[in-house]
Amino acid sequence: MRKTMLALRMAPAAGLLLAAQTGGAIAADCAAAAAAVVRSTGGELLSAVPTQDGSSCQVTVIIPANNGNMPRKITRTVPAS
Repeated sequence: MRKTMLALRMAPAAGLLLAAQTGGAIAADCAAAAAAVVRSTGGELLSAVPTQDGSSCQVTVIIPANNGNMPRKITRTVPAS
């Protein structure tokens, strides 16, 4: 299978990218997974990449600062949609 670099713009105002190193189907799966993590955390997407086996995605988001706390970066591994 030929590997290509595919980037989908997820948040145009913030200039954040979703990148995948496999075909378009897995990139679309990670886009849906990333959207779900962003919705559930209220954070801003940093990256979403498929795992080596392609069955899940590693999604990294920044959680904004609140109540005097510093912003946090979290990474979740979620099933590809």
